[in-house]
Amino acid sequence: MLLPSCDSEEYVFVTLPGLPSGLEPVATVMEPEGLSAVLPRAEADRRGYAYDFVAAWIVLGAETSLAEVGITAAIATQLARLGISCNVIAGVHHDHFFVPHGRSREAVEAIAELF
Repeated sequence: MLLPSCDSEEYVFVTLPGLPSGLEPVATVMEPEGLSAVLPRAEADRRGYAYDFVAAWIVLGAETSLAEVGITAAIATQLARLGISCNVIAGVHHDHFFVPHGRSREAVEAIAELF
């Protein structure tokens, strides 16, 4: 059982030249173009950061291993069948899915049906 959960907050992806003092993103990835950061939308708006995708953050409550095979693919396939995009970030203990905010409830239900 994957136990997906989602809060009501809106999250956005931004590109920054580095991590500004006092900013606490929920996730970061260093890319050649700069630091990609996932932030609460309110924080991005407050700082004047540009973004174009407003997401909901779904966390799998079940602990997953970084070595497990097929969970991400199964979830992505399930969401793709419904036309729901997802951006995945794996933590040490849990997988995190960012989906269009307006489709979060549908995405959580679809993920819960798996396994």
